[in-house]
Amino acid sequence: MMEVFCGIDWAEDHHDIALAGRDGQLLARRRISDDAAGLAALLGLLAEHGDSAGDPVPVAIETPRGLLTACLRATGRQVYPVNPMAVARYRDRHSIAGRKSDHGDAVVLANILRTDLHAHRPLPADSELAQAIAVLARAQQDAVWERTCAHNKLRSHLREYFPGFLAAFAEARGGLMRPEARAILAAAPAPAAAAKLTLTQLRALLRKAGRSRGIDAEAARLRDAFRAEQMRQPPLAGQAMGRQALALLRCLDAACASAGDLEQAAIASFDQHPDAGIITSFPGLGSLTGARVLAETGDDRSRFADAKGLKAYAGAAPITRASGKTLAVLHRRVKNQRLAAAGYIWAFAALTASPGARAHYDRRKTAGDRHAAAQRNLFARLLGCLHHCLLTGQHYDETTAFPAPSQTTRKVAA
Repeated sequence: MMEVFCGIDWAEDHHDIALAGRDGQLLARRRISDDAAGLAALLGLLAEHGDSAGDPVPVAIETPRGLLTACLRATGRQVYPVNPMAVARYRDRHSIAGRKSDHGDAVVLANILRTDLHAHRPLPADSELAQAIAVLARAQQDAVWERTCAHNKLRSHLREYFPGFLAAFAEARGGLMRPEARAILAAAPAPAAAAKLTLTQLRALLRKAGRSRGIDAEAARLRDAFRAEQMRQPPLAGQAMGRQALALLRCLDAACASAGDLEQAAIASFDQHPDAGIITSFPGLGSLTGARVLAETGDDRSRFADAKGLKAYAGAAPITRASGKTLAVLHRRVKNQRLAAAGYIWAFAALTASPGARAHYDRRKTAGDRHAAAQRNLFARLLGCLHHCLLTGQHYDETTAFPAPSQTTRKVAA
């Protein structure tokens, strides 16, 4: 039985440490710096109180990231990230006066492990490759969100002075994010400048953007679109807004480049992982979406005791609220948002890639579910299959995942 528990109140340049014993007594307290010397002081303090390679002292901290957390994980000990909101609730158990201090929070974290260690989940023992995939996949997902934000800002700005440009690329897949759209806007950010572009100039811009087919027809279409009658701002205001559009365009260019580079890196790392073949065997899961799923679920098989835990973590399992005669089954709000976002893409793509997934979705819709609820239920079904396949080392099988209804079931349904 563990006799010592460590709590760390994390900060940017220093950390407060508290060690608590089995009976709740405060064994030690210290403030360390956020550097190698501080880490050495922490490990020395733990060693003084019985820490060893065979029986490491567990640590509770308010963040799952950072150098301190990574170094503590490298020592082989269990590190428990505790949400700051949960720490605040634990703090209220001992005092309702509202007092707070860094040292006090470290003591609270140590006592959380002392009393409720079984109720908290340690950081998974993922492989180094899985951790690298997580870094790249999350960065790529962030870059995609930033790209969407930059695109929306530029689109909103163009609506104010150059709606003809938006109309010219309204039917093109990707819209303003297409290389040719960004190249032409960089060359002619104002309506007057775009209207003066010749066919020769447009062809050159399309080739520069990487287009190789239908250049002549596209150049003619764009010339007509830019020269069509449209509302305009006064000349000086239009030029000023064009300069602003160039600034917004540079942000979009950077976001597009970052998303593309990180996508290639994430896919390259994911393809090296032993679980890549199993994950991509599922309908709707390519290398990029598979990398996002692996980044959030990891490769530590002991992380989730069963498929239900994984579904709850992903937000695919509903949550029940019961009080007296009132019972409500609701959509789970507290979840891993990144995995839920990847699951939305996965389930949507599976609708066209898997007949069984489509039939499952249609059954849920017929039963009264709306689109989001039916798709979330399908995501839960696929997650359960993925959990089983990873545990057993099997690839996805359509007939096993979505078996055909038996004759008896059909007669009952009829």
